[in-house]
Amino acid sequence: MSSAAEQRTLQDGPGGAGPPAPTPYPSGPSRSPGAPGVPVWPGAPHPLGARPRTGPGGVRGTNFALWAGGAEAVEVCLFDEDGRETRCPLPEFTHGIWHGFLPGVGAGRRYGYRVHGPWDPWTGARFNPAKLLLDPYARAVDAPRGADYRRLPPEVYGHVRDWPQQEYADTVRDDRDSAPYVPKGVVVQDDGPDEWRDDVRPKTPWADTVIYELHVRGFTMRHPDIPEELRGTYAGLAHPAAVAHLVELGVTAVELLPVHQFAHEDHLLRRGLGNYWGYNSLGWFAPHAAYAAGGSTGQQVGEFRAMVRALHAAGIEVVLDVVYNHTAEAGELGPTLSLKGIDNAGYYRLQHDARRYADYTGCGNTPHVVRPHVLRLITDSLRYWVTEMGVDGFRFDLAAALARSFHDVDMLSPFLAVIAQDPVLRRVKLIAEPWDVGTGGYQVGAFPPLWTEWNDRYRDAVRDFWRGALPDVRDLGYRLSGSSDLYAWGGRRPHASVNFVTAHDGFTLRDLVSYERKHNEANGEENRDGTDDNRSWNCGAEGESDDPAVTALRHRQLRNLLTTLLLSTGVPMLTAGDEMGRTQGGNNNAYCQDDGTSWVDWSLREDPDWAGLLALTRRLIALRRAHPVLRSRSFFAGRAQAEDGLRDLAWFTTRGTEMTEDEWYAPTDTLALYLSGRDIPDQDARGTPVTGASFHIVLHAGHAPVEVTLPGTPWAARYEVAVDTAAEDQAAEPGTAHPGGATVTVPGRSVLVLRVVE
Repeated sequence: MSSAAEQRTLQDGPGGAGPPAPTPYPSGPSRSPGAPGVPVWPGAPHPLGARPRTGPGGVRGTNFALWAGGAEAVEVCLFDEDGRETRCPLPEFTHGIWHGFLPGVGAGRRYGYRVHGPWDPWTGARFNPAKLLLDPYARAVDAPRGADYRRLPPEVYGHVRDWPQQEYADTVRDDRDSAPYVPKGVVVQDDGPDEWRDDVRPKTPWADTVIYELHVRGFTMRHPDIPEELRGTYAGLAHPAAVAHLVELGVTAVELLPVHQFAHEDHLLRRGLGNYWGYNSLGWFAPHAAYAAGGSTGQQVGEFRAMVRALHAAGIEVVLDVVYNHTAEAGELGPTLSLKGIDNAGYYRLQHDARRYADYTGCGNTPHVVRPHVLRLITDSLRYWVTEMGVDGFRFDLAAALARSFHDVDMLSPFLAVIAQDPVLRRVKLIAEPWDVGTGGYQVGAFPPLWTEWNDRYRDAVRDFWRGALPDVRDLGYRLSGSSDLYAWGGRRPHASVNFVTAHDGFTLRDLVSYERKHNEANGEENRDGTDDNRSWNCGAEGESDDPAVTALRHRQLRNLLTTLLLSTGVPMLTAGDEMGRTQGGNNNAYCQDDGTSWVDWSLREDPDWAGLLALTRRLIALRRAHPVLRSRSFFAGRAQAEDGLRDLAWFTTRGTEMTEDEWYAPTDTLALYLSGRDIPDQDARGTPVTGASFHIVLHAGHAPVEVTLPGTPWAARYEVAVDTAAEDQAAEPGTAHPGGATVTVPGRSVLVLRVVE
């Protein structure tokens, strides 16, 4: 766009209002030159991305295809090892897709796009050919590391970042070349037909699933048995030492914090930090290059696949935490790295004032998933990770943002409809974080039957019970038994509830019982970031304590929380390191702490103070795996299943009597439940009723001991202790027996798990 037109746009904004006309800064050509002598054949509009193939006459090359419906021209820019750029105009435009075939271009070549079109932010058009753009379909990314900068270079912005009149800075085009400073795509060869022939997916049923949420880098950075050069990488997670911990623990799936290529925000770089968690996606097809031990020009793809194979071989599924609800380009004042420059109005939801973005995530932008090409981009990405990268499912960050049709969350939205009918995606594990930050965004319990959901109501009820903040136990009863009030509709099962007490976002389990206030000073935001609703209790002292009474109580509370989580109906999710007392020093928002604050401390495994917690976690998972009633595939009926009056699920008072309606509403700090293994509402693959051991579980959150009468006949003639969280040494085998009808003393703040002995 000419400088005169640039001035006119600023002067004549909506309604003719605008600031004084700026001086162009700096001026530059509106159209970059082509590349004489470089042949570009018409190619094909499908598939999208850069795909090596055989062209006419058997000539090998790469087909480039990019959706940019509002563009006037598109150049693919090739970079050699010395960074020299060759620009090649794509000659064809088919149904909004620019495409061309470049003979002789093969795997390993770095590339990007320059997209030409109008610069008119008032209408949402932000084309700027001075900015090199990442292919949204790039399968590998060669990116400058965030640590290379103390702030994002001004060249990576499509507008003049430091324009004196900041209110209108986003309307002034910056014509400086961004190519030296931005990520570049890498051409990657497609899988051969035998690539996954030796891989066996575990295909663990939902009801048998135990999820372990981990960070690829943080899980491996301090592991003493992983070679130093592999720590923090996909290869490190694939190492036998890392896999052995997961197998010994008994988890069936790892949920990896974001591994899509992501970028660091400018405000973090200026504080000497970076985005550690990775919820700032840039490339939805590319494994994050910084997690590769072998290089970033395609090696990360093979390394990620090898990691998946290693985990599959150990019987562990791989679930990816994916961020399709926003991108690293943020709002109108964010950088121009990919979609914003390719076709801003075509890819993002814009407000009525098209300079501004609709933001349902708090991160500056929201992709316009209702548009077919955006929906295709996301679903193509998902299918790619399943079919060519081997993953077994996805956890969708702020999934409600994807379920919005135009403004409101709509469970019949195009995104959910496409997922439901897709022959690949409907067969994998799909987990929704069922909320966003927009109006009406809280949708726990509302997602369709195909989906499972992070159940924050489980988290809150369990935390509140163990800190003594529940007014009664009605809510806790629902959460322990699968949250039927939320999920018993439309054919949904208890596994629709992913139960968790902690996650990456918030306190670790150890910090949950050690801090009542967040301590996020290291994040550089004056402790304003992170939630204030922690529902935590520090057991009498803020932070680490050498008081033996405080320490003993904290350890017991940890055992209580883990036992509650792992024996509840639904799908349990553990956070990496919680099983051995990992702490973040009270930081409940460590998203920018790529250091010992966030990394798993493996020395805790050998620490006698924490070895018992690890042993208990292993034993609880093994107990869950061994007994079908602890992982029921169906909701309990709560009704008598036989003439003797035995129920599949019954709730008891401390007196050994079944709870009445009034008692559900009465204040109490004790709840007991009986799970009948004789009457499990499940069948095996041949239609035979599933049976197993029965359990009586007593949860007591009061500080003083309580006398509890155990149900007698027909519930049980005898009980045997399976877990007692009041015990000091959880490595010891339990086995103490109690007759039915006996009264036992349950110590303050403890869980007593009793197995019925026939």
